[in-house]
Amino acid sequence: MGKAVWSDKKRFIWILSVLLLTAFIFTSGISYKVAHDSLSEQISENTLPLTSDNIYSEIQQDLLQPIFISSLMAQDTFVRDWTINDEEDPQQLIRYLREIQNKYDTVTSFFVSEKSRKYYHSTGVLKKIEDTDPNDAWYFRVRSLPTSESYEVNIDLDTANRTRTVVYVNYKVHDFEGNFIGVTGVGLAVERVQKLIKLYQQRYNRRVYFVDTEGHVTLHGEQYSGSQTLQNSPGLEKYATRILTSPSASFSYVRDNKTVYLNSRMVSDFKWYLMVEQEEAEGEKKILNTFWVNIVLGLMVIVVILVIANLTLGRYQRKLEVMASTDKLTGATNRQMFEEYFSHSLQNAEISATPVSVILLDIDYFKSVNDNFGHSIGDLVIKTVANIIRRQLRSEDIVCRWGGEEFLLLLPNIDLSHAADMAERIRESIAERKISVNEHEIGITVSSGVAQYKLGEPRADLINRVDVALYQAKDRGRDQVVLSH
Repeated sequence: MGKAVWSDKKRFIWILSVLLLTAFIFTSGISYKVAHDSLSEQISENTLPLTSDNIYSEIQQDLLQPIFISSLMAQDTFVRDWTINDEEDPQQLIRYLREIQNKYDTVTSFFVSEKSRKYYHSTGVLKKIEDTDPNDAWYFRVRSLPTSESYEVNIDLDTANRTRTVVYVNYKVHDFEGNFIGVTGVGLAVERVQKLIKLYQQRYNRRVYFVDTEGHVTLHGEQYSGSQTLQNSPGLEKYATRILTSPSASFSYVRDNKTVYLNSRMVSDFKWYLMVEQEEAEGEKKILNTFWVNIVLGLMVIVVILVIANLTLGRYQRKLEVMASTDKLTGATNRQMFEEYFSHSLQNAEISATPVSVILLDIDYFKSVNDNFGHSIGDLVIKTVANIIRRQLRSEDIVCRWGGEEFLLLLPNIDLSHAADMAERIRESIAERKISVNEHEIGITVSSGVAQYKLGEPRADLINRVDVALYQAKDRGRDQVVLSH
């Protein structure tokens, strides 16, 4: 199956390459003919859109590097191994972050551990992330991103220097089994984007600036002398709504008795609009120069698209494998994959005569949480319990979401006594955790049954014994552990 998938991937890349090259050659030929035959046409029909596209392409390429760096960090075996091994010797990670920052000339590099909530920076451990601190809301937002999204780009104050504004790329980090273990990434200074604006204005002789989704001018070059909002810009105020409700727009307006041609385009990674303006037509030489620049950039974009397509297909393939084996809500192993682990562990136990234990855990009074606070809070409770369980397990242990609010833990090479100790630690950790919802605190408790596999015992009998132990724990008042001997 792996060879078939690889063959399909290569076929798709080849087809995409042919289509892109064909489309590029075709459109380039048409663009050249149009440029040659329409030197006297208005800016709004040719030169300004081309210039805007070129600037947009360059911005996209400049954004691609920090995203790619963050992706490499998130996939780095050292980062994941160091985190899994209880974050021993923090100086190792700090040196790693410092090398990343120096090598790629970023203003910051960082890693936040899900287990310890420590914010590691290239200068040391800056703080511990708190779910009650508004400045740390970004971390929980990234952690809660859908499975289909691995990162976000946001603009915020630098955690290490609150006087500096930074463009952050925050990338989720997973261990080798697909479990979320933290967030890593790098940051670019906003000043670098301002330097790009200056470069574009010098290169294309256009006025370039950015506005946010509310119409405020966020970044501009030294030559900018207009209003700080689109709504207050003379001649442009009547087009503000059109600009802010469309991914791209092109039109002209009158400013200081001059016709100004404007092209706007949403830069999705920034969530800002790129604004490019020009007051008068360019001559034939500049049109042809723009055309050839577009040719070169087009070829570069094709290469970048092919690289991204190849990376995306590989990432999508890995996501499919994770989706097929894990529970979407908690990231725990699903029942189908758990059955394979279960059978394998029992076979090893039979061969080597080593112990295998299981814990069946159920959240107490879970229905009342859904009834009183809603299913979204119920999902949060389930995810919280799953995260607490994972922190208590060894790397070889398996946690499965067995039912709506039930978890089944498979513990190879652990006898009944040690499994009972682990179940008790999990119970205590969960009981200590409180979830704040609308000024209310939700206390969570769990009931657990524990059983050890008896050689030759049918698998269904083992599950039945631990299930009986679980219901005994509930009958005895809940929030306790009962053993099945």
